[in-house]
Amino acid sequence: MKLQVSENSWTSADGDWLIVGLPESFELSGPVGALDNALGGQIARLRESQDFTGKAAETLALQGLAGIRAKRVLLLGLGPADKLAGAGLYKALMAAARAVSVKKTERIAVAISPDIFDKTVPAGVPSTSCFQFAATAMTVGCVGQDLYRAEKKRVPFENVDLLVEPGQSASELTPAVQTGIILGEAINLARELVNQPAKVVYPASFAERAQTLARQHSLHCEVLDKPALEAEKMGSLLAVSSGSDQPPRLVFLEYNAAPAGTPVVALVGKGVTFDSGGLSIKPTDGMLTMKCDMAGAATVLATMIAVARLKLPVHVMGFMGLVENMTGGSAMKLGDVLTARSGVTIEVQNTDAEGRLVLADVLDYAVSKGADYLIDLATLTGACVVALGEDVVGAMSNNQDWCDKVLAAATAAGEDMWQLPMFGLYDELIKSDVADIRNVGGRWGGAITAAKFLERFVKEKPWVHLDIAGPAFASSDKPHREGGATGCMVRTLVEIVSRH
Repeated sequence: MKLQVSENSWTSADGDWLIVGLPESFELSGPVGALDNALGGQIARLRESQDFTGKAAETLALQGLAGIRAKRVLLLGLGPADKLAGAGLYKALMAAARAVSVKKTERIAVAISPDIFDKTVPAGVPSTSCFQFAATAMTVGCVGQDLYRAEKKRVPFENVDLLVEPGQSASELTPAVQTGIILGEAINLARELVNQPAKVVYPASFAERAQTLARQHSLHCEVLDKPALEAEKMGSLLAVSSGSDQPPRLVFLEYNAAPAGTPVVALVGKGVTFDSGGLSIKPTDGMLTMKCDMAGAATVLATMIAVARLKLPVHVMGFMGLVENMTGGSAMKLGDVLTARSGVTIEVQNTDAEGRLVLADVLDYAVSKGADYLIDLATLTGACVVALGEDVVGAMSNNQDWCDKVLAAATAAGEDMWQLPMFGLYDELIKSDVADIRNVGGRWGGAITAAKFLERFVKEKPWVHLDIAGPAFASSDKPHREGGATGCMVRTLVEIVSRH
């Protein structure tokens, strides 16, 4: 896809579609008024009849038009201008991209009402952020999950023009657009990895893909195979993989373009390429989407590629613990006591609480490699989905300042995140009678007790745990997103790395 900033008026922009983003109570002035005049007052009539109101992510297609060059117009609602934020703007733009990508197009144009850039509006979105969001949404929204369908539901765009009015500076917005494209392509990489079946993406094949991408983007890459993991005494991770014929891997990526002494940020991803639940086996319905249990690792890989492509002046490391959790004759059993790399002993009371066992060793390894700040991502608990729903990431931390920075990055990136408490009382729930800790904490507070388990392996380094079990994989289509993998948190991770 070719995507660029174009200095064209809305009426003269050519293409199969002209997407026009309008807030509620939009004014018929400036480029909006010029477009309405060219269309013979059609937008004014639609507003008067309440057929288009500008509500968030509302869309209305206009066809058979005269007076403008575009063949069709898609009116896109952005919601109240005084309440517009990144998350709402991105969702609206994604809804528009999905609405016009059901058929092949040669060119589309995207125009956003200048009302939302008004500096008198407290929640006004900077034009650079708006154009970055638009570039990302156009890159992601036209790509489906139907990797194996003969007849695709979505058709990727060929050409996209992001319009600026004549007189505005396209050169000032071009860097933001290029960033948006790179972020969109990284999100699509994460989505593609997660959407692939487990027979295609398994620990060794994931590691090979990471090595190939690392070579292409000049990232340092190390892959630890089973003998290397045994030498590192990663007894917790190895136990999870013991029931599978697919041997485990740990992928380590490093990017360093920072001045000497710059703090090192480590991103750690759970990579369970298929989760049967082990001997605590899941029911069929619970297992159907378990190809997605490596979404944390896919997000870390995609983020590392984006950071390298953006040439950020940072020092960041990525760690991906890759296993299958299966039910073979050598599978870990209830009551087993594992010894993690750190020396902590763990009583296994549920083999389906396996992600934390993988992350325990990988977090400890990240600290030993020199991490100063840690963020881990995992499709870890159904409890977090119960608490926050399918669209919000749960954040838990041992360091409020670091957590506040991650939360602020999520807000700036337009992704929804909410912090859960980490009170000391939750530590009592993971105590074991036979080992240092157990891998489950009982029925209540499951997302938090899982985070409390992980906290034991970060050696008091500033750390944030992101439970992405809800947003990482959509159970069905919505106007603003495709069912399947979402690539959530790529934008947030790039934002926090670039800020830090």
